[in-house]
Amino acid sequence: MAIIELQDVKKTYPLGKVQVEAVKGVSFCIERGDFISIAGPSGSGKTTILNMIGLIDTPTSGEVFIEGQPISGLNDRQLTTLRHDTIGFIFQSFNLIPVLNVYENIEFPLLLGKNAMSKQERDDWIKYLINEVGLSDWIRHKPNELSGGQRQRVAIARALVTKPKIVLADEPTANLDSATGEQIIELMKKINRELDTTFIFSTHDAKIVDIADHVIRLRDGLVTENYRKDKTPACGEPATAEARS
Repeated sequence: MAIIELQDVKKTYPLGKVQVEAVKGVSFCIERGDFISIAGPSGSGKTTILNMIGLIDTPTSGEVFIEGQPISGLNDRQLTTLRHDTIGFIFQSFNLIPVLNVYENIEFPLLLGKNAMSKQERDDWIKYLINEVGLSDWIRHKPNELSGGQRQRVAIARALVTKPKIVLADEPTANLDSATGEQIIELMKKINRELDTTFIFSTHDAKIVDIADHVIRLRDGLVTENYRKDKTPACGEPATAEARS
């Protein structure tokens, strides 16, 4: 079973007296453990789709399924619980809390909901993640004392701290120089392999597209390509002629 599936999803926004179609009937699915790039130019609908997968926005029509469960029938409390327990978010602007240090920023999501970990287990897990993202020497530093790449590493660890099955990354390398961006991509690929976390990127960064296992390209709110690098069919669809290793 796919971990995420979109069935004929459409999203329309009012703009004055006009209705703008951001997404125009998109269907695809994502397998567990995928490292997937949703790519396209500005205005193609990729961030809108990421927001709907992340339960931040809802479709105008069509259905989004998370682990086979349709989200349309969930109330606000159920959506909040599913979002907190299943999905981690990485933003291009990092969205760290300025008054908290590295450890506290990563810990913060664990303080927002129910958590089965003991205090010691929580401490061990946070320090494990800090070590994994290479920030053990910066554990008590606040965001304004960190470089852009270090801040993004904190954001990655924070996204993983609730042990989500899915991590959504919206243009995660947009505010980084190319060398740092490559390091961040490699770090996320390493975590994808080791923890089997499903990573979904909204991006126009060619380097993320190159390293992705599964690529979905959008233009004007429609899917123009959907292929896997290993050339196996994407969720039952025939592999496209564009599929490549």
